Amino acid sequence: MTGNQPHPTTTDAGIPVESDEHSLTVGPDGPILLQDHYLIEQMAQFNRERVPERQPHAKGSGAFGRFEVTGDVSGLTKAAVFQPGAKTDLVARFSTVAGERGSPDTWRDPRGFALKFYTTEGVYDMVGNNTPVFFVKDPMKFQHFIRSQKRRADNNLRDHDMQWDFWTLSPESAHQVTWLMGDRGIPRTWRHMNGYSSHTYLWVNAAGERHWVKYHFKTDQGVEFFTQHEGDQMAAADTDYHTRDLFEAIERGDHPSWTLHVQVMPFDDAKDYRFNPFDLTKVWPHSDYPLAEVGRMTLDRNPTDHHAEIEQAAFEPNNLVPGIGPSPDRMLLGRLFAYADAHRHRIGANYRQLPVNASTSPVHSYSKDGAMRFAKVSDPVYAPNSKGGPRADTERYGAPASWHADGEIVRTAYVDHAEDDDWGQAGTMVRDVLDDDARARLVDNIVGHLLNGVSEPVLGRAFDYWRNVDKDLGDRVESGVRAKADEKDPKADEQGNPARSAMQRKA
Repeated sequence: MTGNQPHPTTTDAGIPVESDEHSLTVGPDGPILLQDHYLIEQMAQFNRERVPERQPHAKGSGAFGRFEVTGDVSGLTKAAVFQPGAKTDLVARFSTVAGERGSPDTWRDPRGFALKFYTTEGVYDMVGNNTPVFFVKDPMKFQHFIRSQKRRADNNLRDHDMQWDFWTLSPESAHQVTWLMGDRGIPRTWRHMNGYSSHTYLWVNAAGERHWVKYHFKTDQGVEFFTQHEGDQMAAADTDYHTRDLFEAIERGDHPSWTLHVQVMPFDDAKDYRFNPFDLTKVWPHSDYPLAEVGRMTLDRNPTDHHAEIEQAAFEPNNLVPGIGPSPDRMLLGRLFAYADAHRHRIGANYRQLPVNASTSPVHSYSKDGAMRFAKVSDPVYAPNSKGGPRADTERYGAPASWHADGEIVRTAYVDHAEDDDWGQAGTMVRDVLDDDARARLVDNIVGHLLNGVSEPVLGRAFDYWRNVDKDLGDRVESGVRAKADEKDPKADEQGNPARSAMQRKA
């Protein structure tokens, strides 16, 4: 068809249909007939057109673009995507962590920052957030953390008491909670936030030399945020504000970009660094390991089918190309399994064959069969074989980017270091990074959050939690809660306002 003339409707098998509006019946007023296969197809497909939403990071959207190398890091990694002059197509997805697919974009929450690079050596994924740290450092606690941020079993409501109960019993969360309760807890738009790998990765160059790296995607639009009041207003006015902003910005030609920098640590520095460099709750000071520019990411194309291209996009940190490997970061090692397993459950065993997830370079694997298998396989279907099947090219690619040959790195990473405490970096952030206005907003955000249903003994632990971060901050939080509780209900008692009664017991 040409011009504005529509295409004829067909079934999913391409067969033209007789009507878009009327079911097949016995006469004009008779019952519907079971042989109306198009009606059956429409109803059955509708019942199945949703896949399970992601467990965390359910609400989000994204866009397509490219990554262009602007710096020379070829001496650090042999990965094709980071070689001088390389240009690589990619897809990015931004998200909230705790909310469901229909939740507001502007809730206070970390934001996911996931990238999929279609490199000449296969798909490379980076899963990160808009913060350089995370709440926990051991994968055993990850599931419990996510459940504490979701909904209660009894009333199906989100619960601040449950959140603070987990946080105050998990002191390693203090650094990330300080980020969360600060200005960057509600980005103004996805375009105005940074992205971080958070995890430490291994880079290996052509000579086999190894370095540890952390990724920092710095927004070229500048960092901007909503205050709590502004975020609440936007949540009421437009629950999809961030989704809409990204789509409309790209549609009008205002293509957002981020400049990638890396921090680089010599391999042997990890053995005796002043804290565990693989601890996901800590950052590397820039004074020790300054940023080095790598390249620029630009998003310039919106999806045409959000479900096919964004909802079914499967980001997984186990997609590591030659020249890039994992570190002994326990959270990362847990995620190497968990993400791929989640995709197999959510989308299906052959999720990597979907166009958005498929490699743009040739695939020669021994995977076969399973539901929705699309790619054809041919014999032999096993290895090793003498029938001409694919073989690993160890001469070309060498050993995988790995630290397994040096057990000393693993042994020393998880012993006591001089600065391995849970509170130090959060306190440094409060005292040395935030200005007076930002500290005031941090106090207001914490106070408002604690007044929303947090009960004893959790409330008392929360005051101690913030005093451990910074004594003045903790005192201001407690005073703020006391004052707000008095304003809210000056006659509250043990049966009334939990915050007020907590103050009375504290006094």
